[in-house]
Amino acid sequence: MSNVNSPVVAPRARLGWKLGLWSVQILLCLFFGAAGLCKLFLSPESLVQMGANYATDVPHWLLLFIGVAETAGAIGIVLPALTRIEPSLTPLAAHGFVTLQVLAICFHLIRGEIHDLPLNFVLVALAAFVLWGRTKKAPVQGRW
Repeated sequence: MSNVNSPVVAPRARLGWKLGLWSVQILLCLFFGAAGLCKLFLSPESLVQMGANYATDVPHWLLLFIGVAETAGAIGIVLPALTRIEPSLTPLAAHGFVTLQVLAICFHLIRGEIHDLPLNFVLVALAAFVLWGRTKKAPVQGRW
């Protein structure tokens, strides 16, 4: 006979899930961190030479905004879970990456840049995996 008032405790995630999530979080951190810092510190012309063909076609403020969003997301996808201080920010960062990539997919479709889409689909899938994993499968418990 179970107690109706007993709290529901999520089952502990297996080590494989935790390692997989941490691996993807670090990968997303490195990718978006590098991309964000490039958008913040390199000229649009330099970004075009690196393959970001859109960099001179969008307003500079938008490029900077995306750079800030990517850099903040790179920090948020790892640091809160690592320190266990406000770990609920990690799924929010993953949600931000999902949103950012869905918008990027739409942007590239409108511009006819089909060759950029596979990377965007991989990134949205990885971010969605972290969002699901850190929300449902293996949430990080806060320090307090």
